[in-house]
Amino acid sequence: MFGTKSEYDRGVNTFSPEGRLFQVEYALGAIKLGSTAVGIQTKEGVVLAVERRLASPMMEPSSIEKIMEIDTHVGCAMSGLTADARTLVDHARVETQNHWFTYNEKMPVESAVHAISDLALDFSDVGDSERKKVMSRPFGVALLVAGVDDENGPQLWNADPSGMYTRFSAAAIGSAHEGAEGMLHEQYNQSMSLKEAEDLALVILRQVMEEQLNSRNVEMACITAAERKFRIYSSTELLPIIERLPAPTLPTALELAQRAS
Repeated sequence: MFGTKSEYDRGVNTFSPEGRLFQVEYALGAIKLGSTAVGIQTKEGVVLAVERRLASPMMEPSSIEKIMEIDTHVGCAMSGLTADARTLVDHARVETQNHWFTYNEKMPVESAVHAISDLALDFSDVGDSERKKVMSRPFGVALLVAGVDDENGPQLWNADPSGMYTRFSAAAIGSAHEGAEGMLHEQYNQSMSLKEAEDLALVILRQVMEEQLNSRNVEMACITAAERKFRIYSSTELLPIIERLPAPTLPTALELAQRAS
């Protein structure tokens, strides 16, 4: 007789008879409650955009980091628990710097993502005297990692709490990822320019966000194949991009919510 679900969802390393790790599934569920993030890869570079949820109009937007630089040639957008994201990003920063000091070269983007995913699975019920610390649960965050290296050029990767990492041409994570991915399938093409990718990323966020898009509640970054420097846009840089967006052709999530109320 198999035990009940509650007997298997308490231990992070305990498989159910069906081969499921419930704690990892719960971590994946946490991402579906997080801010929506969009990543788009082009031949010119990669664009990341993520909604920034402000619980109060008195909050300072710059204090809410949803996009972080890992190294000068790689950075990420997050969805889920921000504190967990900081732990993963700090680990990746150490790994990229160690690679630089050891080999005198930038760490390949995939290797940086690999380092993140290795830590994502570094949890246990028991401690190990040879290790400084052991994570007691899976990380409740997913990352869209953008970077450029000599071997593969511009790249976009998705890393999730299960330790899986996958390369995408365009991807979305977070609470509205299904609607965002649907728009990416319809409108993305590999020949688009970086400017077109910027517009598409913000158009998608405008469509799925439950607030009116502005420079306070969205964050954007890019890395170009030419410069290879990860750059987070300031509010001043975001304004002209938002102003040039075409008018929406379908009701946005904000408009639908207003009609329902």
